[in-house]
Amino acid sequence: MSEPELPDAGSAPDDRPADVPADGKDPGAFRTIGEVAKALGIRQHVLRYWEEQFPTLRPLTRAGGRRYYRPEDVALITEIHRLLHKEGFTIKGARQALRGKKGRAATAVPMPEPAPIAPENQAAAPLLAYLQSIRNRLAAALEE
Repeated sequence: MSEPELPDAGSAPDDRPADVPADGKDPGAFRTIGEVAKALGIRQHVLRYWEEQFPTLRPLTRAGGRRYYRPEDVALITEIHRLLHKEGFTIKGARQALRGKKGRAATAVPMPEPAPIAPENQAAAPLLAYLQSIRNRLAAALEE
């Protein structure tokens, strides 16, 4: 009788999200630091360091300081790993990117239309046009 074939560590069944390790556990199961580190190819001390640098990454700790990562922690670690190692962000930049993902839609404020220039302020028109072009470039950069 042959043994059942287990999925590769890099492949995921269709019903499992891509950020859940293929370790044979239920997708909602908690994972130890060793399991997460092995699944992502990172060392355990790096995960501990990321816990210090990213305040939203807080695994559950049990007696003796043993860490247990929830599925949302694993998803966050996967995103941090992608930002730092694949996209080339710095720790500070990754922190800002993660913060921006959460609050971008809520903080987006439409830009007001510029008021028409009054005839007595025609001398300021070139300066106003220059400032409006800067505002438009900044708004375009924020939309990206």
